[in-house]
Amino acid sequence: MRMMGLAGAVLVFAPGMAMAQEARDLCADRPGLGTPACTVDQGRLVVELGLGDWTRQQDAASRTDTIQAGDALVRLGLGDHLEAQIGWTAYGHVRIRDRLSGAVEKDKGVGDVLVALRRNLSNPDGSGFSIAIMPYVSLPTGGSAIGDGDWGAGLIVPVSFDLGGGFSLGLTPEIDAAVDGDRDGRHIAYGSVAGLGFTLSDSVSGSIEAQVTRDEDPDGHATEALGGLSFAWQPSDDVQVDIGANIGLNADSADSQVYLGVVRRF
Repeated sequence: MRMMGLAGAVLVFAPGMAMAQEARDLCADRPGLGTPACTVDQGRLVVELGLGDWTRQQDAASRTDTIQAGDALVRLGLGDHLEAQIGWTAYGHVRIRDRLSGAVEKDKGVGDVLVALRRNLSNPDGSGFSIAIMPYVSLPTGGSAIGDGDWGAGLIVPVSFDLGGGFSLGLTPEIDAAVDGDRDGRHIAYGSVAGLGFTLSDSVSGSIEAQVTRDEDPDGHATEALGGLSFAWQPSDDVQVDIGANIGLNADSADSQVYLGVVRRF
């Protein structure tokens, strides 16, 4: 709530951000695995909130359930092609059950803060061919449950192509200075998302995606592969409700994830 209030104050007092023209179509970051290339209109504010997210991962030794709520992302349009972002997760709960002994470990806490800039290079409304660059940094404000324990950074390059007929292709290559598994120091991680977006009606859309990420953690290298399906409903020009699910495609990946959320543009 404090983040939303701060973002609202920035919008009110920032100079030269009057909404002088009709807003573009709402283009939200959520749902899905990928990142869109579009940017928020100058002077507009978009608040995206994950209402609930449950991830399950298990093997022969243990089962881990992670629940998150209040996963907030605030996006502010600084120019026709530029937006600023700040993200934070208000609550995370991790439960690990030893499948052999039955012992259970629990932890809970808040998440790290994410700060990012997205600069669109072509078609900031996401139409036609659109591409952007998005550097980001994560600040270690979270606890041991869902926080990384150290700062991280990365660069995302979202790309989208309008295929016509209500279909679009999205690509999200990314390279990160990811935090080590021991929560101290960083290593290289890289990968990409590829997705096919489709329109079901004037207010309902969906996407099918695949993600592959290579993680060079010194404690053990891993290649994560995920598949995802998501849907979004826009009951009005400034509101979206979404739901999605991801499944792991190999042993290095979480087995399943389901989530839902809302988006509001101001």
